[in-house]
Amino acid sequence: MKQEQKKKPQQKRAAKKPPLKGKPVKKAKPEATPAEPGSSERINRYLARCGLCSRREADRWIHAGRVTINGKLIETPGVPVSPGDTVKVDGKLAEAQEGHTYILYNKPKGQLCSRSDKRGRPLIYDFIDVAANVHSIGRLDMDTEGLLLLTDDGALTRALTHPAAKVPREYRARVAGQVALETLEKLRRGGMDIGRGDLSDAWEVSVDSESAGHTWLTIVILRGRWREVRRTLEKCGHPVRRLMRTRFGPMKLDEEMPKGSYRKLNRGEIRKLRDRVQDPEATNQPD
Repeated sequence: MKQEQKKKPQQKRAAKKPPLKGKPVKKAKPEATPAEPGSSERINRYLARCGLCSRREADRWIHAGRVTINGKLIETPGVPVSPGDTVKVDGKLAEAQEGHTYILYNKPKGQLCSRSDKRGRPLIYDFIDVAANVHSIGRLDMDTEGLLLLTDDGALTRALTHPAAKVPREYRARVAGQVALETLEKLRRGGMDIGRGDLSDAWEVSVDSESAGHTWLTIVILRGRWREVRRTLEKCGHPVRRLMRTRFGPMKLDEEMPKGSYRKLNRGEIRKLRDRVQDPEATNQPD
């Protein structure tokens, strides 16, 4: 009889990691959420929640030696603030605000959507009484008027302005000359070279009224690229003489709202904005 060969015990081999192709993918950072009661948070985030500044500006204040916690000078933005700590900026007490701010502003022509301007031009923040960490959701150029939303809710801002969200923005534009049917079809089809390496998107566009020298158009776009409406219509030979935004997603400009005035959004309006990025088809149209 043949002797049975003893099987050698198999040694466990360490699993080989698959080779990385190209550069390693960085994990997306989780969205910032409000600190839970009783928990600590980074000092720069705390100062932003106080409404004094943005987190980036808070970092500069900390490095400049303007911030203390419980009387101790803070040198790095990663230092945690715990409940009961006393935080001061330039010797003045900094207290966190609860909840977010949501504003609808009827922006007049001639104001910049910026926190500063080297040329000293008027800024929207010169006319709106909001905390320093409140920012616009997208921008309107200096010569464009109408609906502008502002908030300190960074997660909502990123969701609404991301190109993939395709949040509709409606404008009324007064352009030079009479717009031919062929031009309207070009605007609806898109694909025109409008400079800076950009091609025009397909628009919803209709003619509201015409006169000998100009035409009023209603336009709906799905992205907020730099001066997109003006550049596209200029390419078609119809320079914009007046431009106003009348809708952003589910939010529509109040007809009775005077230029330069603003108001807080109510809970229902805030919910509609949040629903818009969670279910794009649910709130594509205003009420």
